[in-house]
Amino acid sequence: MSFNSFKFHPHIEASIRALGYDVPTPIQRQAIPPVLAGKDVMGLAQTGTGKTAAFVLPIVQQLLSGPRGKLRSLIIAPTRELAEQIHVSINELGRNTHLKSCSIYGGVGVSPQIEKLRTGVDIIVACPGRLLDHLSQKTVSLANLEIFVLDEADRMFDMGFLPDIRRIVKYVPAKRQTLMFSATMPDSIRKLAKEMLNDPVTVEVGHIAPASTVSHGLYPVAPHLKTKLLIGLLRQTDAGSVLVFTKTKYRAKRISQELQKTGYAAESLQGNLSQNKRQKALDGFRDGTYQILVATDIAARGIDVLSISHVINYDMPDTTDAYTHRIGRTGRAEKTGDAFTLISSEDERQVRNIERVLGKKIERRILEGFDYKQPPPERNTEFARPPRSSQRRAVQPKPDRSSSPREAKALPLSVSNAGPKANISRATGSKPHPHAAKGQNRNRTTGLRKKKSI
Repeated sequence: MSFNSFKFHPHIEASIRALGYDVPTPIQRQAIPPVLAGKDVMGLAQTGTGKTAAFVLPIVQQLLSGPRGKLRSLIIAPTRELAEQIHVSINELGRNTHLKSCSIYGGVGVSPQIEKLRTGVDIIVACPGRLLDHLSQKTVSLANLEIFVLDEADRMFDMGFLPDIRRIVKYVPAKRQTLMFSATMPDSIRKLAKEMLNDPVTVEVGHIAPASTVSHGLYPVAPHLKTKLLIGLLRQTDAGSVLVFTKTKYRAKRISQELQKTGYAAESLQGNLSQNKRQKALDGFRDGTYQILVATDIAARGIDVLSISHVINYDMPDTTDAYTHRIGRTGRAEKTGDAFTLISSEDERQVRNIERVLGKKIERRILEGFDYKQPPPERNTEFARPPRSSQRRAVQPKPDRSSSPREAKALPLSVSNAGPKANISRATGSKPHPHAAKGQNRNRTTGLRKKKSI
């Protein structure tokens, strides 16, 4: 089966050929026909299966007919990186159609987004929070919306976006086509699908488990030796691009710094970075400037790099779904990949859950030549946060009342001749003149009101 069988517009077919796509993936073969037919679709496919093109291609096809410059399709994504990735895909697949797309997310200025919206756009790819800001300010109108897409629905639920999604749906016309895509199908997503989809076609590609092209390996190690073992693994592994996952933003930053000290071209991708720095890290990972990217789960959403040879779980993910998402970054497009996970004794229960999903035991491995008997430090400072600098203001020393008369004469005094009592200026820290703060028409020295000029 080829893309020609979908009978896309010649402009779309030209874009597909220019990108080097010949044969549609399983999710594309199953999802594109019902989307083109105008039906609601619930798509279950893990990361790296081509699901973005599975909804972008038919959306572009459907929007070719009809008015231009009016928002007719809205795609919701959980993270900035994924929103930008989808936006880029729309521009690539619809480059010859003259359809306009705009990405909307937080972390960047809102003014450029408003300016772009005023020029008229056909498709918006947005994160929930910033979209709600635009809706409340009425800089975005969904009155003409025809196609509504929720991508990575399970991750949006995990990130707590469900209330925002319900608020957005209130702005969406009741008569619409709704598409929902998710890597996993927990009960929460089933319930959401029932609320939002009308008689949907369910498309599921294989079992929701890591791809069969990925080789899995577990490396038991004491927590204090994880960083050293990670470096040892990298030295003994013929790796291309490597994606390392951690649980926390601070840990991602520290590990990337340790790898840089060892001589690796490494960078971190985590939520504390500005959008420009996050985009720079992603672009550098894609073009090979950085061989290793150390990321948190949320920040890694939207990484679309086919050449990732290894995924290393520095920290065990909290759920089997998160493991599926992480491992889905390698072994893409029928290529093989390796997934290494560093585990300690408290991870055994989660290991059994993952093995249950895989349907097999995962091999426990030992790194040859590594000293596993190194004692822990008396105090583990590897990931200890540096002490914060005090935010208190420095206390001003009180004037020494025991100063000699000669020292007192040296102080910068300003004496008023407006009355029997001397008015000492603020230079000495003494009480100001009672009228000094009243208006600008008073003399700064005497405190007397100036005559107004006529």
